[in-house]
Amino acid sequence: MEESKLKLSIAHLYPKLLNLYGDMGNIITLMKRCEWRGITVEYREVNVGDNIKENDLYFIGGGQDKQQQDVAAELYKNKDFLHNERDNGAVFLGICGGYQLFGHYYQPFEGEKLAGISLMDAYTVAGKKRFIGNVTVETEFLNPNTLVGFENHSGLTYLQGDTKPIGKIIVGSGNNGEDGTEGARYKNVFGTYLHGSLLPKNPHFADYLIELALEKRYGERFKLANLDDSLEFQTHKSLVGKAY
Repeated sequence: MEESKLKLSIAHLYPKLLNLYGDMGNIITLMKRCEWRGITVEYREVNVGDNIKENDLYFIGGGQDKQQQDVAAELYKNKDFLHNERDNGAVFLGICGGYQLFGHYYQPFEGEKLAGISLMDAYTVAGKKRFIGNVTVETEFLNPNTLVGFENHSGLTYLQGDTKPIGKIIVGSGNNGEDGTEGARYKNVFGTYLHGSLLPKNPHFADYLIELALEKRYGERFKLANLDDSLEFQTHKSLVGKAY
């Protein structure tokens, strides 16, 4: 099918509460990379009190503990619906605080445990040390096989069961500063601590997510046409292996 005839729906979950360190840049990247190929995008903001409709791709950003509390309650109301979406092949990308709420729970340093929605088999507890700086991750499913970004978190995330890391830490602390992993993936659900924002510096990952979302919508695999990403990959390569 010609790309100019394709459509996608993208939902941005709670952008008024969870949007730190340029997270909106991820949405802009997804939409522009579709637009440049002639793919029509229906963009939907989901805010507190809104009903969530079926979408091909869901994005949620990061925030402070107070904002996570507000969002956790909203997400939990939609837990069953979002589980059905995951199992039907919808694509999810969660950054930092949003990533933490994709797991079973987040335990702040002080206060009550926040229930997550268990889209992946993981949990997060607050640590005493803050991890701040550039990150380079080596993956097994992307080409080129590196991701770059910037982390700023004290949460310690631990993966279990069939949930696997996005990749292996080359530079940075990653999920917990202990096991050498960064991020998580289960089915088409992805979570990561990489801010900065993530997708403009990693166009190959953006396209991977778009291809998965198209497969969810149309029931067939897609290989997107190449774009001129020389500037994007120049930026990417300049950050590979670079410590803060």
